Amino acid sequence: MLSGVSAGMMCWFRGGLTDSFGGYDLLDGGLGLIDGLACPHYDGEALRKPAFRKLIAERAMRGYAADDGAALHFAGSQLVEVVSSRPGAAAWSLENVDGQVVETRLPTRYLGVSA
Repeated sequence: MLSGVSAGMMCWFRGGLTDSFGGYDLLDGGLGLIDGLACPHYDGEALRKPAFRKLIAERAMRGYAADDGAALHFAGSQLVEVVSSRPGAAAWSLENVDGQVVETRLPTRYLGVSA
């Protein structure tokens, strides 16, 4: 079993969106165990979502984004489930379809106690 948060999420993919270098840039050269790009903290900063959408459009690749508190569970390279520790946190699949970025909210199972 492998896991990771933030940059630890990105390392399993081909690459991902990072703000570690002062702007929003592609961190290329992930392990590539999961084909596509990753974006943690999708709901964490106002400019992160448009930056990731631009990256998906430019690279014509598939990607996954996770809000703070959401996690993607993969078995091998197949997405099995999205879980969250925070109500409302979700994950997203993004892909370039004929030059347009299509963003799909993935079903998410909340692991906390409902009020």
